[in-house]
Amino acid sequence: MKREDLTEKLLDIKREKGWSWKHICEKIGGYSEVLITGAILGQMKLTKPQAANAAELFGLSKAETAMLNETPMRGMAMPPTDPLIYRFYELVMVNGPAWKALIEEEYGDGIMSAIDFDMVMERQPNPKGDRVKITMSGKFLPYKYYGASGNVPEYGFKEE
Repeated sequence: MKREDLTEKLLDIKREKGWSWKHICEKIGGYSEVLITGAILGQMKLTKPQAANAAELFGLSKAETAMLNETPMRGMAMPPTDPLIYRFYELVMVNGPAWKALIEEEYGDGIMSAIDFDMVMERQPNPKGDRVKITMSGKFLPYKYYGASGNVPEYGFKEE
């Protein structure tokens, strides 16, 4: 079985049982809904205890349970074709250069980690139509300047 096949099996069971993502996440437990949903969709891995919870919930074999604990091949073809996912891509294409400039001005030469990362999604009621609020928090990782010597900084922290 390939990981994509397991994802389809899990989604079939979700549909057949009429489960919400919230229900699945509560039963598996331990992390944010974004991470657990991502794991069910094949983009993240579950810990062994979480994989065991998922196995009990979905009625999985030992091999399928082990697959949920393996590091997956992440990502998708670019640009994405799903309209909702494409809008996130569009947000980065349009706002990415400004985010980069502002982060570098504040922190120095580096990146915001997508590994040491938290994300929360909230619904915000609004009379003109509810809003989606996504808060992302990633550790700043300065670039390392290999072979730095003398007065050249080793890392890309903001220079004073």
